[in-house]
Amino acid sequence: MNIQKFNSNRFYILSLLCLSVFMLSCEKKAHTVHINDSLTAKATLIYNDAFENDLDDWKVEQMPEGKVEIKDGKLEITDVAGCTIWQKMSFRGPIMIEYDVVVIDNGGPQDRVSDLNCFWMAIDPENSNNIFENSEKRGGKFSNYDTLRLYYMGVGGHYNTKTRFRRYVGDGNRPLLPEHDYTDPDFLLTPNKPYKIKIIAFDGIIQYYRNDILMVDFFDKNPYQSGHFGFRTVNNHMTVDNFKVYQLSATKK
Repeated sequence: MNIQKFNSNRFYILSLLCLSVFMLSCEKKAHTVHINDSLTAKATLIYNDAFENDLDDWKVEQMPEGKVEIKDGKLEITDVAGCTIWQKMSFRGPIMIEYDVVVIDNGGPQDRVSDLNCFWMAIDPENSNNIFENSEKRGGKFSNYDTLRLYYMGVGGHYNTKTRFRRYVGDGNRPLLPEHDYTDPDFLLTPNKPYKIKIIAFDGIIQYYRNDILMVDFFDKNPYQSGHFGFRTVNNHMTVDNFKVYQLSATKK
């Protein structure tokens, strides 16, 4: 056999194998998501943090005496007076955010079962290109976030008596619709229970799931299309793992 031809064929076969492996890898990262009865979307993974190394991708804003650290392969938050842990990347929709979380109650000083909260699609209208311009000024104090434009979900607030969804408009107003003020025990927190959170922002469709249970299904006529995600809590002890962000694109049913 001609050696040059053999090497050429071998290179071609190896190239096909590499391409196949690449395509299989991409397929694993993309899957179909059911959003509602008339909409499904292809979800392609664009960011993933398993919290195995450091917090270089995150910006911590925290009141004194609290701690945010990587411990045992998870993000562990031990907070006293309030904190927000921002993802430094700004994501443009449509997107889906997923993560695993446990609110801890093992008798520790901050083991208060309350406030499994988060922000998403957040910007600072005063500094639309840099949400961190006023980071030190906010410092983790909850009221200092009122002037941001964002979506907010507060699960088990007020000592685990209320769950609320709000759309902050960016001027200090945080309207609360009656249908987004929950007190049903099924919408509150159980200590030490693993929760999988899923958030969808698909144009005007804003959804929040916990363990595949749809808790918020809101249509925004003027949706926020891009911004930062942040974990938010106060006087709480919890762990977070497997944070993922997916780009969504509509598919035909």
